[in-house]
Amino acid sequence: MKNYFDSALAARYDEDLGSQDPDAAVALLAGLAFDGRALELAIGTGRVALPLAAAGIEVHGIELSPQMVAGLRAKEGGAAIPVTLGDMAETSIDDRFSLVFLLFNTITNLTTQRAQAACFRNAARHLVPGGSFLVETFVPPLQRLPPGETCVAFSSSQNHWGIDEIDVATQAMVSHHFRMRDGRLEKTSIPFRYVWPSELDLMAEAAGLELKSRWGSWQKEDFTAQSRSHVSLWQKP
Repeated sequence: MKNYFDSALAARYDEDLGSQDPDAAVALLAGLAFDGRALELAIGTGRVALPLAAAGIEVHGIELSPQMVAGLRAKEGGAAIPVTLGDMAETSIDDRFSLVFLLFNTITNLTTQRAQAACFRNAARHLVPGGSFLVETFVPPLQRLPPGETCVAFSSSQNHWGIDEIDVATQAMVSHHFRMRDGRLEKTSIPFRYVWPSELDLMAEAAGLELKSRWGSWQKEDFTAQSRSHVSLWQKP
């Protein structure tokens, strides 16, 4: 897995997610960590891990990007969270947890089905019996894609425009971000692989996990055909 989150992206990561309120996520995650211990795959700058730790959960992390970890360490309490550098699909630590979680579409940063399935196996290896693996990600936006077209806009504001380029034959995506900074237009492109909820369920089953819940939001709204994203929970028997 290539690290696309260099110093420039890591520096503005929290700014880009400024509208994402972690409170509901923290409340749900804290309730799932029944032994008070959790592992976050792709922990990043600690947007959720730090308030979760402040809520009394012992949080560990795995993260590919040293630059993102530097952002975590720079925050109050960030130095106290153990983080192992490595690919979330392959890197393991000698410990087990009641909760492993992977947030904000990051499963799609793994750009092959093989790597996504390996991530589920890796999560399962880190769970105690009865523990849960939680994934938050988007529903593929194909209903918004006109026949024959390959691009769909996902963001439009004064300083940021986002366009997803989609290949429906391979499930490959590239998210193109255009930002105005200091009067200059900057472009960033990051590859993804979109994945259907049912496909994730098969990956979970192959890893020995069973679907427990799927919601349309952190507030546990019903997941429906209109849901743009989902929070899914699988359990290790």
